[in-house]
Amino acid sequence: MSSREGENVREAAFTPEAGSGLELLEPALVRVVQETGASVGAVYLLPSGETVLRMALLTGIPLQIVAPWAEVRLAAQIPVADAVRERRVVWVGSSEEMARRYPRPALVLPYHFAAAAAPVTTGDTDRGGLVLLWPGSHPPELSQGERDAIGVFCRHTGLLLQRAADSGRPVLPGAEPRVLPPHRSYAPCPGEAMAAVDFAERLPGGCCALDLEGRISFVTTAAAELVGADIPDLLGALPSQALPWLDDPVFEDCYRSAVFSRQTASFTARRPPDRWLSFQLHPNASGVSVRITPAPTAPAEDTPDTQLAASPATPSRARELYHLLHLAAMLTEAVGVQDVVDRVPRQIMPAFGVQALALMTAQEGRLQIIGHRGYTTELMDRFDLAPLTSHTPAVRVLATGVPAFFATFADLKRAYPPAVLQDGMAAWAFLPLTVSGRTVGSMVLAYDRPHSFTTEERAILTSIAGLVAQALERARLYDAQYQLAHSLQAALLPHDLPPIPGLDLAARYLPTTHGVNIGGDFYDLIRLDETNAAAAIGDVQGHNVNAAALMGQVRTAVHATAGASPGDVLARTNRLLTDLDPGLFTSCLYIHLDLAHQRARLATAGHPPPLLLHPDGHTEVLDLPPGLVLGIDPTADYETAEIPLPPGTVLALYTDGLVETSGVDIEDAIADLAEHLARAPGETAETLADNLVHYATQCAPRNDDIALLVINVQQTG
Repeated sequence: MSSREGENVREAAFTPEAGSGLELLEPALVRVVQETGASVGAVYLLPSGETVLRMALLTGIPLQIVAPWAEVRLAAQIPVADAVRERRVVWVGSSEEMARRYPRPALVLPYHFAAAAAPVTTGDTDRGGLVLLWPGSHPPELSQGERDAIGVFCRHTGLLLQRAADSGRPVLPGAEPRVLPPHRSYAPCPGEAMAAVDFAERLPGGCCALDLEGRISFVTTAAAELVGADIPDLLGALPSQALPWLDDPVFEDCYRSAVFSRQTASFTARRPPDRWLSFQLHPNASGVSVRITPAPTAPAEDTPDTQLAASPATPSRARELYHLLHLAAMLTEAVGVQDVVDRVPRQIMPAFGVQALALMTAQEGRLQIIGHRGYTTELMDRFDLAPLTSHTPAVRVLATGVPAFFATFADLKRAYPPAVLQDGMAAWAFLPLTVSGRTVGSMVLAYDRPHSFTTEERAILTSIAGLVAQALERARLYDAQYQLAHSLQAALLPHDLPPIPGLDLAARYLPTTHGVNIGGDFYDLIRLDETNAAAAIGDVQGHNVNAAALMGQVRTAVHATAGASPGDVLARTNRLLTDLDPGLFTSCLYIHLDLAHQRARLATAGHPPPLLLHPDGHTEVLDLPPGLVLGIDPTADYETAEIPLPPGTVLALYTDGLVETSGVDIEDAIADLAEHLARAPGETAETLADNLVHYATQCAPRNDDIALLVINVQQTG
């Protein structure tokens, strides 16, 4: 069979015959996992109009391990987000590369595996992404066959999602990812199964099997005797629940390492009071086989163990610590209060079995709800802005800084007799948000069933609230600094462009989204008289208050000399900057617009060339005489060039943030922008400005401020 025929066969498998929804994607995921030899596969969907990727399907790994990544923001530094945002396959070939490129997931998952992420798109629409994991023994690069299989999946899954959306039945992710059972090519008959049991019973030592959820699905008599438990109590239970002495991060880490790397892992544990056992974990696609044997001696690093009490309804301490570590790593990347509010519920709720969450802060004597999930907006509106004098658990926790836990509504009612059950929940944790000894708010976690809070769980939930409080405090400071910085910059830019007969004008300024620093990008339009105007655009080196202040001085200097020849304007501004000696350089483009004579005179000081759209629809990147950036040589000269400016001409002036991106030649980027401008003749300046910004920012992420000035020459008189 030819490769083309093979692809046709695979394409046919993507054609829905019946049904709708996620079941249409299941065969596709199973097929791509089989064809690539991946150990884990996941499909993310991006619902229309949203900016969060949601995991819809998962196979090959327990859901609780990947729960922190069930929802991924498009802006996150995660392989699948990068793949969708940049529309390319992202390959991470080793744990070292993962740590270098994606430190947050690498911190939580320091295991030996390789990963690929690919976007699922149709046309200009992003529809989701595919994630595949392999054991760390995978070669350092994807093979061509693996790339082909990934490409086929993404193309045809995109078409399937498009057809479903066009038919009015879009495929949407569920409340939780759907976990597919492992693919089995062979099912033993009952007789063979009994023979396998007899075989396992005859082996020295003991053995058991864990399914993909980490629960014990099979255990031999010898294994049960070694761990000191009855077989019925072990089957269907997590080891850390059935055997409290295994509720230890060492076991959990060993288990996760085996699942991710698909390599044998082992550890030694003490069964109280003093019996040491050796555990060897042998993973494959359907679960983990565990061999248990007596260990002759304790490990050399032996330290006294503490037995922990755990119940099947309580998350294990090891898993809580895992999710706490993930939350801490995630919060280090959060910027701004809204970012924290968005991230916290997505991480805490699935990790701790919470059905509803609310975050509140004290604002001017009232309790303001700044974020919630699992609760309706109508219900939250009833509690929003409650006075801090009200007798409620949330207010009490904020006032005292002491957490409150209620296992049932009856417990809550005893503590607060006026309480009325309004949220339909059955248990609550009210946690103070405390920073440096000062309580700044409270967090409510609600459960839909009665929930007994163990001492360990209360401690870890209180610790989580502390992490959230610290993140909110940093976010508040960031928001305040960001607002101050960008208010300063906005004050230094023109509030409005002056109306000039014969010119249709539009300007755009887009600050970079990284950090609170401000840049020195500026633009200006100066009316000289009834038929003459001047336009300027520039970029001061650096992203700080000094750059913004110098930008204001450059604008002032240009205003003071506007009307002279463009070369003279730049020369005089240059001498002023060198006298000031700010230690910063500035690029600048100055244009004198003579509408009566339909001409423009231009001079540049190291600034990107303007784009010229001619009345006949073709574009040109203006090749101006080069000039040295301002602020270096006080004797520098700037040559003036002249161009015709008939009605219908459009000039686009911009800073390098619009065209400069990593890995792309800037001249190629400018040529592409000019070509895009040629596709929109006859449009207004406002429409052209929107089109140029949208095109440039969609092509690749930008790491610099953007300033743009569009001048559309119209017929006068």
